[in-house]
Amino acid sequence: QVFDAGDYFGIMQVEEVDEEEEVDEEMEEQFKKKPNPGNEPCFKVIVTNENGLQASNPDSVFLIDHAWTYRVEHARQQLRRVPGLLHRMANLMGIAFHGEVPDEGSIEQVLQEMWKYNQTYQLSQGTAEEKVPVWYMMDEFGSRIQHSDQPSFATAPLFYMPQQIAYTVLWPLRDLETGDEVTRDYAYGETDRLIRKCVLLPWVPTEVLDVSCFTPEPPDEHYQAILAENKEKLPVVINPPVYAKDKVFKVFTDIQQVLNNLTHPRFVFTDNEGEADILYNFSHFKDYRKLSEERPEVMVNQFPCENLLTVKDCLASIARRAGGPDGPRWLPRTFNLQTELPQFISYFQQRDRRGEDNHWICKPWNLARSLDTHITNNLNSIIRHRESSPKVVCKYIEEPVLFEREDVGLVKFDVRYVVLLRSARPLQLYSYDVFWLRFSNRAFSLDDLDDYEKHFTVMNYAPGVTLKQVHCEDFIPLFEKQYPEYPWTTVQASIFKAFAELFQVASSKPAPLGICDYPSSRAIYAIDLMLKWDTSRDGKRIMQPQILEVNFNPDCDRACQYHPTFFNDVFSTLFLDETDNCHVTRIV
Repeated sequence: QVFDAGDYFGIMQVEEVDEEEEVDEEMEEQFKKKPNPGNEPCFKVIVTNENGLQASNPDSVFLIDHAWTYRVEHARQQLRRVPGLLHRMANLMGIAFHGEVPDEGSIEQVLQEMWKYNQTYQLSQGTAEEKVPVWYMMDEFGSRIQHSDQPSFATAPLFYMPQQIAYTVLWPLRDLETGDEVTRDYAYGETDRLIRKCVLLPWVPTEVLDVSCFTPEPPDEHYQAILAENKEKLPVVINPPVYAKDKVFKVFTDIQQVLNNLTHPRFVFTDNEGEADILYNFSHFKDYRKLSEERPEVMVNQFPCENLLTVKDCLASIARRAGGPDGPRWLPRTFNLQTELPQFISYFQQRDRRGEDNHWICKPWNLARSLDTHITNNLNSIIRHRESSPKVVCKYIEEPVLFEREDVGLVKFDVRYVVLLRSARPLQLYSYDVFWLRFSNRAFSLDDLDDYEKHFTVMNYAPGVTLKQVHCEDFIPLFEKQYPEYPWTTVQASIFKAFAELFQVASSKPAPLGICDYPSSRAIYAIDLMLKWDTSRDGKRIMQPQILEVNFNPDCDRACQYHPTFFNDVFSTLFLDETDNCHVTRIV
């Protein structure tokens, strides 16, 4: 609780160099590229203590206060509402703000500029919501510490549990004398030269157009590493089990929806995992080797290596088997920010030069429900999001097919299909005949990117937000009335074609490079997709499906509520190979 930095350091304002004096030409060029050259004051922090600072002295550790701590989705609202916050942030960033009342122009400027100042941490415990990364702004002293590749200090956030407050700790990396500058490495921990250049782009604008934006599929070692990290053990080869025609299967499950709704006479529940014929678990199954060696006849509701579909960066990697350098037409162009940052920046800058739309959506690899998901056209923001948690960045669909809601206008919608994977090799894939729809609550336009109800369709988890439900049987005639030239059967055929291609590439290589063809595995997945306007090869306007994500063990609450036979249908199709009257369509 001792803030004694003022006894050791001072903030110095640096005047810009006089025109006559010699300036390195390259520096001059860089300077001209700044968004507003010459009007932002430049500050430096220097050591003012007459004895300097000794790195070995245990007292040479300092606290920096945090001026603002926030989650990105709440930033605009806080700048509007918290007294004095906008004023302080505008001052800190050198943005001219006159007047007492927060104005949208100044707020927008702070939201754009904050990516040059903020830092991030996340809590390692709590609910999924509580683990969403937090961003913070150090106070005026901390925010004015400049970057250096050979820093004199290091900083790190410290969460102090007794007060539930975060501070930043500052400490010297070497002995310093009076007048020496306090600097830190903004790309701390990055050793690769190109990646450092990319990470530092918000502060040192540069072009990386010479980097190819081509992203080939990652090498085999990438998938081996994922398998090791997931601690999944692949099964041994087994013969496909054969069951008696009238066998009654014992089901062990921890999924309440199955316990409540599976009533088919050929399935009974057991509490004893050891005597079960079918394991239908909610959590991820890991040890397939043991299962395959000891009980090969036991069926399980998961496939080894199915994370290649259900984790967003893997989905993008395997999809590249189906399409050219930009990936298949049914997946938005996607980059893995951890491993493909230079390619992404090059692609972004090329689009920028060509004047093409540059709205992108940043998503964590494996959080559901749109948590920590951000839409932006600010390159600095995307680069910085890479620091918080592993993310992919996908091209935001700038021209989605919209649906007219009489109460609201033209809104975004997404469609969820439940697919049933009976076998990976030979590939046997079905779709459930009922699909589900989700709608945005506000008319769509490519602005107000932090307006959740305009840009997102997941409303059933947001408190106090209305969820519009339309049954698919009612949706189809409404849709065909709005788009008479696009009968739903044609649209659905293109959707199923995309599903078929996805599962073909996902099972085209042996595990761990593809989904493992374990004969006792069965699974259901929910695939979320949108439709976008595209042009076919012969110049026609078409509705192109865009697969957004594949979900393992989806929430089937709505399915059971409106279709009580849902789990009977699923179990008959997957475990009995009986599909008649089961409301499923064979895709492959």
